[in-house]
Amino acid sequence: MAASLEEDDDILKSDYYALLNVARDASLEEINNAFRHLSKIYHPDKHVNPDRKKKAEEIFNKLRKAHDVLRDKRTRAVYDMFGEKGLEQGDMEIVARTKTPAEIIAEYERIQKEREERRLQQRTNPRGSITVSVNATDLFEADYEEDDLMDYEPSRTVEISSMSISQSVECPLTLKDTLVVGGNLDTRNGIGQGMFSIMWRRLISTKGWAELDVHLGSAAAFGVTGFRQISQRCYFRFGGRIEVTQLGYRPSATFMLAYQFDRNIQGRLTYNLSRPSSINTTVVYSNEQHHLSTSAQLGVRSSHLSLTYVRTFLEHNTKVRGALKLSTVGSVVECSVEKKITDFSHVGGTLLVGVPLGVHLKIKLLRGQQSFFFPIYLSEGLSPSAIVYGAVVPLVSYFVIRKLIVNPFLKQQKQREMEKQKEEYAERLAQRKEEASKAVELMKATYERCVEMEEKKSGLVVMKALYGKLLSSDDGEILEHTCIDVTIPIQALVKDSKLILPETLSKSGLPGFYDPFIGEEKKLYIRYKFRSRLHQVFLSDTEPIRLPQQKHLMQVEEPHVRSL
Repeated sequence: MAASLEEDDDILKSDYYALLNVARDASLEEINNAFRHLSKIYHPDKHVNPDRKKKAEEIFNKLRKAHDVLRDKRTRAVYDMFGEKGLEQGDMEIVARTKTPAEIIAEYERIQKEREERRLQQRTNPRGSITVSVNATDLFEADYEEDDLMDYEPSRTVEISSMSISQSVECPLTLKDTLVVGGNLDTRNGIGQGMFSIMWRRLISTKGWAELDVHLGSAAAFGVTGFRQISQRCYFRFGGRIEVTQLGYRPSATFMLAYQFDRNIQGRLTYNLSRPSSINTTVVYSNEQHHLSTSAQLGVRSSHLSLTYVRTFLEHNTKVRGALKLSTVGSVVECSVEKKITDFSHVGGTLLVGVPLGVHLKIKLLRGQQSFFFPIYLSEGLSPSAIVYGAVVPLVSYFVIRKLIVNPFLKQQKQREMEKQKEEYAERLAQRKEEASKAVELMKATYERCVEMEEKKSGLVVMKALYGKLLSSDDGEILEHTCIDVTIPIQALVKDSKLILPETLSKSGLPGFYDPFIGEEKKLYIRYKFRSRLHQVFLSDTEPIRLPQQKHLMQVEEPHVRSL
């Protein structure tokens, strides 16, 4: 699988195992032998020319660093778990050298945990929402009859009936304690009010948590909420609240018991002690693409049956929702669509039609941690025109805006990101390419001796080795411009007519290699001669190999690689 761009930083770092050409479970003796073999090529004392001596010193220092890390069981254990980042933190200096690898890792994780706690104290998670309610019922009222007031012309205005703004800031105190401070302002029909809230959440154990919240404003409220995992399949949640208003105290409590029947089906039983009280049972079936929920509620003031189905189209980042609710005080049919338009933005629309609800349209826009809601009241009754406009106009508006605004913006953004990535990695790739070029130059003497020895005994001689995307022309020839020539590095790794390449994260870490196409799938092609007969093999980027093999024998002469 091709590496993602998010992994590029790791790709451009050295793979110590690939650099020494040893397996990840290699013994200390194998690591020492590999280092001694490569030292014969890259040790500065092996070169007299000052320029070649300098190049050899750069590569030898990398080999020595890899050898020093892998030969020490303590640093090797940290490298295997955390990579070069674990060695670059500087934490190893404060870890006692007498500790075992397990203790070293535990100490390292403790240090990382302390750092995470310090980061938590400095981090906030602001969230906000703006809700603007619109009354557009005048647009869909029935026209007056001619016999009515002839000089009266019905109003066709749209008014904002209410507006609400809320904001909260999440302040982690420790890994177990979080403080959330927030507030909201609300205006309705010219009358405004506000509320300030503070909530403290405590992780009691791996099986439970508790919340305590206080709301102060035109009214006051105090609440407590708790969660407890009873078993692997069952959990219990409860909440209690007291609201203090001018009319007195208003207590309420809610208890919910949930049971997971299997991987996809969950049942919930909820008892609400507020006024009016009710009991509700819900069965939910949910998987990656489908969500089906059925609910039945029996209450003092109202009872209802409801059915909700959500279909998720993963390939289109879209959710389609349909719901039906039948109650003793009315019925509602709901349909909605939500679409992810960028990595941090979602848009959605919901049409509700019911009795005595009328026709409502809800538009929402989610951008990062900010939410914008626009409930639009279209009609007090079941107006066909309101239903048609409420369904068609948002869809048409979405496709027009996406075609004229969103798509061009995303295209420009993608181009900017690609250009930025090219600039960021161009210098680093050039450095890796230069390092590979220096390594190949220092290998030439070893390569020539190896070829000479192998030819004398009809051993393993690499005719051509290519690493990259390995695209073919119309006549079946491999195009050399889509890859890099690694014939010399591969031949230099041949010992006693054998080539052994263990499994690696990427062959770009081998001496003399570099990654010509970061983030894309690559392969290695080797055409070699053994006992005067041609062989060839194609390998994936991580696949191990041991040459020669009888199955690589070429029955018919293959076309040569063409350089463009």
